[in-house]
Amino acid sequence: MSDTNVNDYPLLARPHIHLTGPVDHAMYANFREQLLNAPAEGPLVVSISTLGGDPEVARAMGDDIRLLRDYTGREALFLGKVAVYSAGSTFMSAFQVNKRFLTKGTRLMLHERQMTSTIELSGPLKMLVATLKAKLHEIETSVEIEEEGFRAIVAGSQVPFEELVEKAPANWYIGAEEAKERGLVLDVI
Repeated sequence: MSDTNVNDYPLLARPHIHLTGPVDHAMYANFREQLLNAPAEGPLVVSISTLGGDPEVARAMGDDIRLLRDYTGREALFLGKVAVYSAGSTFMSAFQVNKRFLTKGTRLMLHERQMTSTIELSGPLKMLVATLKAKLHEIETSVEIEEEGFRAIVAGSQVPFEELVEKAPANWYIGAEEAKERGLVLDVI
């Protein structure tokens, strides 16, 4: 069990941005609005609780955090609460491991990207080849993006990229204390 004193991280008690629910365009709009209304000075604390959603929206929110950090030098802290699944973990990967926190009992869930698609083949044969190549390129690019995200989430931790790749197909659930022990987050509060 964590021996963290709540007084160690007083900023985490009052996050500037609160995100809950599915990671989607509505969450992104809410995130942008809260970001604009957050204090312009000092560390920015972002909390999230989500069962997942659109990984590209999570990447866009993460890019906003990265740009804020890179261009203003502002510190951004991540606080995962209760459930940080799928796209929520993708968002978490935008924060350095020493800026990530989870509340007690929180679970992370990491998995491979999903795709559901139907390809209907009808028409000239050359067009069918182009259709199949286009779908293959979409899948290959999605795998590249997935691997970039996996590398970002384990960067600076004791979790090897290969372990995440091995466990992700079966949905890897990681409790807060294990996430701390493995260096995926700085602390559990």
